[in-house]
Amino acid sequence: MTPDDRPADKGRLPCAARRTGCLASDVFAEATSHESEGVMFSTTVVVGVDGSPDSREALRFALEDAHRRGAQVKAVTAYLSPEYWAASYGLSALPTIEEVVEDNVIVAREALQTVVAGAPALADVPVDIVALPGAPAKVLLEQAQDAELLVVGHRGRGGFRSAVLGSVGMHCVLHATVPVTVVRPQQEPADAPRVDAASVPASVS
Repeated sequence: MTPDDRPADKGRLPCAARRTGCLASDVFAEATSHESEGVMFSTTVVVGVDGSPDSREALRFALEDAHRRGAQVKAVTAYLSPEYWAASYGLSALPTIEEVVEDNVIVAREALQTVVAGAPALADVPVDIVALPGAPAKVLLEQAQDAELLVVGHRGRGGFRSAVLGSVGMHCVLHATVPVTVVRPQQEPADAPRVDAASVPASVS
């Protein structure tokens, strides 16, 4: 069973989920994250964030789209329980659920900070950061049910840029009930460092 086949662990939501609301500009402040102040938006753009370069491009696109629509962004990060990794990889020292959630929120906030630093005009877009347990594709589909748009990166962490659309993106494209935008990373300059094909292990596919 792959991570994308595992159901979201809904029974753990009260202690295993975290939701923070802020303006994109708040990532530059020391103040703690806060719930959105009762403001309801009729339009929401949902985006998957996992810390990869592709997901940062997806976040940038989502912020730009929300800015144009006058909408809010829901940045969704998903994780599997520590027990899953223990069973799969034989790990003994496991983090707590709270630590896993906090790490995911930090990754999402750092991605938001990076995007806004490069595009200050997006600083006033309202953003909810949501960390939830479960397979990324299924979590994204659930969170995007009432959204105007779902945005995902072309490849997540560990994906090769030359590979076909990642499994999470493909699952969302095939099963989402809302429009889906798959964002590729910006094209690298011609003089950017490249990995020689001969240096890639033959066992990697």
